[in-house]
Amino acid sequence: MCLPSSLAYIRKTSLSSVLAMRLGAGLLSLLAHLGRAGVFLVRTLYHSLASPLKIRLAMRQIWFIGWKSTLVNCLMGTFTGMVLALQAYPALKQVGSEGYLGALVSVSLVRELGPVLSALLLAGRAGSSVAAEIGILRSNEQIDALELMGLSPFRYLVVPNLVAFLLASPLLAAMFDTAGILGGYLVGVKLFGLNAGTYFGQMGSYDAMRDIVGGLWKSLSFGLLTAWVCCYKGYYAASGAKGVSTATTEAVVCTSVLILVCDYVVTALRF
Repeated sequence: MCLPSSLAYIRKTSLSSVLAMRLGAGLLSLLAHLGRAGVFLVRTLYHSLASPLKIRLAMRQIWFIGWKSTLVNCLMGTFTGMVLALQAYPALKQVGSEGYLGALVSVSLVRELGPVLSALLLAGRAGSSVAAEIGILRSNEQIDALELMGLSPFRYLVVPNLVAFLLASPLLAAMFDTAGILGGYLVGVKLFGLNAGTYFGQMGSYDAMRDIVGGLWKSLSFGLLTAWVCCYKGYYAASGAKGVSTATTEAVVCTSVLILVCDYVVTALRF
């Protein structure tokens, strides 16, 4: 009479054990990935400081990551500022504060929208390409060939990308802010008839140097995150087309999430 209840207890116990084992295995795998990513970052920073920089490789990556992203970055910044002004002007006009439109657009762009959106754009356009390129080199065993010849893959593949992202990120963020402010000018002044002096005059009263420096620090941290995650995912990509595509997707998704998390942390610490 007690046999069915005993079987049910055994099944319940075995199911809980399997769930606990799977949860523990997933946690150990996550810790292993975090540890390997931390070691990868330390090795990257070490080679960037200890080894002579490959100027030619770094310049090529700066051209690809920074210069080739300029047009779409400015276009995105212009329409972001236009949409921000288009949404904000009617609300400000209801309370008689339409003169603060320029300050609202500039502060929003300099503090948050400029660094974050330009970093997300850079991760999607350049970060995915970097992860795919390094992943293909790993799949074709070219990274193993560099190590076999006694050459450091970090010096030739990772450090130039790190330098390029660190230089391109703040510059693209500044271009994004400028284009967004001009986009807000087109909507506020040319479309709604706001006085141009009023639009630009309020910016000096509300845009402090602290906001500009904070935005630059954000863009630098986002550039470091993008270079770290995308190079790491490509460096440890599995072989084959599926492995490279998976590494590229994971690189973009992880970078985007980390950018938003880092944005909150930096904002909470600085402002």
